[in-house]
Amino acid sequence: MKTKFLPLALLLFIGSSVFSQSFKLGIKGGANLGKISGQSFKDEYNLGYHIGAFATIGLGSKFAIQPEVVFNQVNTDTSSHFSDVTAFNHINNIKLHYLSIPIMLNYNLNKFITLQAGPQFGVLIDQQEDLLTNGGNAFKSGDFSVVGGIQLNLLRFRIYGRFVGGTLNINNLKTNSDTWKTSAIQLGVGIAL
Repeated sequence: MKTKFLPLALLLFIGSSVFSQSFKLGIKGGANLGKISGQSFKDEYNLGYHIGAFATIGLGSKFAIQPEVVFNQVNTDTSSHFSDVTAFNHINNIKLHYLSIPIMLNYNLNKFITLQAGPQFGVLIDQQEDLLTNGGNAFKSGDFSVVGGIQLNLLRFRIYGRFVGGTLNINNLKTNSDTWKTSAIQLGVGIAL
C-alpha cells in the first residue's frame, strides 16, 4: 500500500518544484526620480515613490515575463512659463499618482543578473485638488511608456534600477500646445514570496 503512494508523492514533489521555479509572486517598492518635460516645467528630476506587486513567469532558463501592478508618484516643479501658458498662477509643485502596469521581458544573464525591457501602461488616478479646481483636468488620464533596466537577484531579494520614458503627450489643456512627457529613474527592492 505504501509503495503506491510513494510514486504519487514523488510526482507531486517534482511538479511543485517545477512550478515554484517557473512562477513567483512578490512585492516591491522604492524611489522614483521623476520629471515632466516641456517648457512649462523645470528640467530636473524630483523625488517620489513607487510600491506594488509582481509575478514572474518563467519561459525556460533564460527568459521570463514579469507583469506588475505599481502605484507611482510623480513630483515635478513648474517653471516660470507655467503661469504664462496655463490658468494656474500659484502652483509650483505638482504631484501626480499613477496606477502603472509594466509588462517586462526578463533575460537572465546568469542566476544573479537580469536585464529587463518592456512597455508600461499608466492610468492617472489622482492629481492635486488645486489643478482640478483651477481648470479641469490639466493632464490626460493615460500614459504609455517604454521601460528598460537591470535587476540583481540575491536569493529571494531583488535590487533593481530602471529608466521609464513616456511616449505620449499628457498635456490635456486646450489653450497650451506644449508637449508634456513623463520620465523617471526608478531604484528599488523587492522580495519574491
